[in-house]
Amino acid sequence: MENNKILVVDDDSGIGEMLKTLLEYYKYTVTVTPKPEETERLIVENDIDLVLLDMLISGVNGTDVCARLRNNEETKDTPVLMMSALHDAGKKCREAGANDFIAKPFEMEDLIAKINEVMANK
Repeated sequence: MENNKILVVDDDSGIGEMLKTLLEYYKYTVTVTPKPEETERLIVENDIDLVLLDMLISGVNGTDVCARLRNNEETKDTPVLMMSALHDAGKKCREAGANDFIAKPFEMEDLIAKINEVMANK
């Protein structure tokens, strides 16, 4: 089976690198960007299977990024798993079109379970 490709959009380079290392351990192919404006281009160029999107990225609201993906013909079907430390974020993320949501800080096992669940349902 081909490795699933995940795009991590998070402006905290520490988190981005940590997620990359951990997800690669689970045999995912991972691209990390701190720039939300690159999301669509990277999805299309890298044939991304799932976007792991932080809700707050350097002044940009991740829900806006997610809504933009949903309104783009090339990215509208790409699953999005949003993450945030805000306790009430889940509802907002789903309203913006996210397939699922995980609260920070999270356990790696929980994240992998969510990713597998979203992938299975796409």
